[in-house]
Parts: sequence; C-alpha cells; structure tokens
Amino acid sequence: MSDQRKIAILGAGRIGEALISGLLSSRWREPDEIAATARREERVAELRERYGVAATRSNPEAVAGAALVVIAVKPQDLDVLLGEIGGLIGPEQTVLTVAAAIPTAQIESRLARGVPVVRAMPNTPSTVHEGIAGLCAGAHAGDEHLDLAEEALSHLGAVVRVPERAMDAITAVSGSGPAYFALLAEAMIEAGILLGLSREISTQLVVQTMLGTARQLRDGGMHPVELREMVTSPGGTTIAAIRELEIAGVRAAFLNAIQAAMVRSRELAAGEP
Repeated sequence: MSDQRKIAILGAGRIGEALISGLLSSRWREPDEIAATARREERVAELRERYGVAATRSNPEAVAGAALVVIAVKPQDLDVLLGEIGGLIGPEQTVLTVAAAIPTAQIESRLARGVPVVRAMPNTPSTVHEGIAGLCAGAHAGDEHLDLAEEALSHLGAVVRVPERAMDAITAVSGSGPAYFALLAEAMIEAGILLGLSREISTQLVVQTMLGTARQLRDGGMHPVELREMVTSPGGTTIAAIRELEIAGVRAAFLNAIQAAMVRSRELAAGEP
C-alpha cells in the first residue's frame, strides 16, 4: 500500500536536491512526506539538516510506500540501484527516471510487471527552478502517471510531453543546450575584453543581455527573427556583426552540432561506449 503523498528521491545530487527544494518551497509537499537517499553519510546528514527530510543511505527503505519514486542517480549507477529496489516496487507506485539516455524499457525490464515508468530529461537550470524537462511515458504509464510526474517536475521549471522517440532530440536541444549558451557567453565576454572592457563589466553585460533576450522571447511571445530585425537597423552595427557570423557559418555549425549531440544520445541509449 503506497502513501499517496510520499515521494522518494533516490540519488539526491544536483537535480535531486533541486527537486527537494522546489517541492518544499512551493509547499506542494512537507519535509515528512519526502524520503531522499545519498551514498555518503555526511551527505545524508546535510540533507536532513538543510531540508528536514527523511534522508537515508538505504534505497529500499526510501521506496517503501512511496507513491512517486524518482530515480536521480547517474546512469552508470542505475544497474546497482535497480538490483536493490527492483523487486520492492509495485504497480501502484510510479517510477520517474531522470537518468540520461536510459530508455524506459531498460528500467521496466528490472521491475515487476505493470509498474508505470515515466522518463524525463531535465536540464541544469532546473537547479535554479528555471529549467525545462522533456517527459515521456513507458509501456505501462498512463495519463495519471504522467500528470503526477509533470506536477512534480513543474517545481523545477517548464515541462513538455513528447513520445519517447523524441527524447534524444530533447537531450540534444535543451539537455545539452546550457553548454551552447555558456560557450556563446564565454566568446562574447572575451570579445568585450578585447574591446577594452573589464572582465567584470563584460560578463555583466553579456549575462544580463542573454537573460533579458530570453525573457523577451518567452514572456513577450516574440519570434527570434522578429527580435533580431527589431535590433538590426539598415547599415548599422548589428547587421555588420550578423554578416560576419553568417560568413563564418555559425548557423550551420549549430545545426550540425545539435544533430551530432542527438546521434551521440542515440549511441548512449543503445549502450555504445
């Protein structure tokens, strides 16, 4: 019998801890309704002290009676974890996995028949509750299981539902996406330094410009072309810069890079080293 309020978070690393923080700060769950696990005793003590949750090193103890079991361990630790809990989870519980590149069928094969598995691909801005996650259902998961998983993940940011075949594309676009923006920010900051700005000022200019542009696109519902044209006046500074970016093939480089990320995600999902 599961407690409909209890959530177990197995592997409270960055994403796992962000989920704990989001669930508690929104008051969607209270500390005594969350069980969390970590491998080291000092980490367990830290989670207890910081959040007041029932933290433990025992995964079997944490999953007992949990309506939602969140698997947030590293992909390489998944086999050991499923060996510990596979026989303890029943069809009345929902498993939500955020382990990158691991298909739902691989997890279902280690659980009892009929256990609903939902897979998500969150990204690192989830740690500041501004992330986005792709969400898909396994063979035994219905709308009620997706609803529960989506409601939990909504405390980390936005959620989009996709068929599982789209998860490699989600990984390539938004899972790896923060690294692309970080690389762009790094290049723009270096350019500012080249032009004589201090690193501090250049960093502040670039980061705030990225944040403000993202908010215009999201909150203002603007199309990227619309925003770009709004900034680009005839014969001005912006069009001179855009021309250089187009000559350098930046647009094509992004298309190729994101496609390469999707190919690699498929290789990892297939178990290739």
